[in-house]
Amino acid sequence: MKISLITVVYNGEAFLQECFNSVKSQTYPDVEYLVIDGGSKDNTLGIIAENQATIHYFVSEADHGLYDAINKGIAKATGDIIGILNADDMFSRPDVLAAVAETFKNQPEIAGLHGDLNYIHPVTNKIVRKWRSKNADFRDLAKGWMPAHPTLYLKRSLFEKHGNYALNLGTTSDYDLILRFLYTHQIKTAYLPMLMVNMRVGGVSNKSLHNRWLALVNDYKSLRRNKIPHPFWVLVKKKLSKLRQF
Repeated sequence: MKISLITVVYNGEAFLQECFNSVKSQTYPDVEYLVIDGGSKDNTLGIIAENQATIHYFVSEADHGLYDAINKGIAKATGDIIGILNADDMFSRPDVLAAVAETFKNQPEIAGLHGDLNYIHPVTNKIVRKWRSKNADFRDLAKGWMPAHPTLYLKRSLFEKHGNYALNLGTTSDYDLILRFLYTHQIKTAYLPMLMVNMRVGGVSNKSLHNRWLALVNDYKSLRRNKIPHPFWVLVKKKLSKLRQF
């Protein structure tokens, strides 16, 4: 079972090598690694060149943002399973992808899986929040629950059936895709009880109050477009659920 792993980067020289090191450390052998660069102007391309032996597909060109770049990676992916590792993030341990592959092999009825994630300080690597997932189904999405997107691995056939990431929802395109796959189409997923990813805090959606407001608005749009009942209250529950992570 081949896993296609996609990393999207733009001017990511600060942490990209740590991301690459965590990919190199993975013990699972059947991995296709795709790196999509948005036309970086810093030393990102130099770091990529130094790690080219690990990378199976690479392109550097202008894009229309993070999710456009991810869609480019999906279009080039040939694996059975697709996962995403952000350029600022790292696998928590060397056997993450091996555990992903084993779960899909042992549970052929599932179309996706998700696990646990730590938010870490960008400089000290100190844990800031702990996102612990659970076994869930489509009804949990209507109660404000969602899996941690960086831990989400999906069968490639799902993108062919149900579409890629939307490009008109800003930083909440991942939430829209999760709702579309897990709620609207009710795909079967499994919870992998493992810390899979250490994710650095400070993403685009949290950089300013304006960005946070836009993220909130687009979350609401995602709920509406996927016909989730009582979207306002679902959004409130989604935000309140984060308090347990501190």
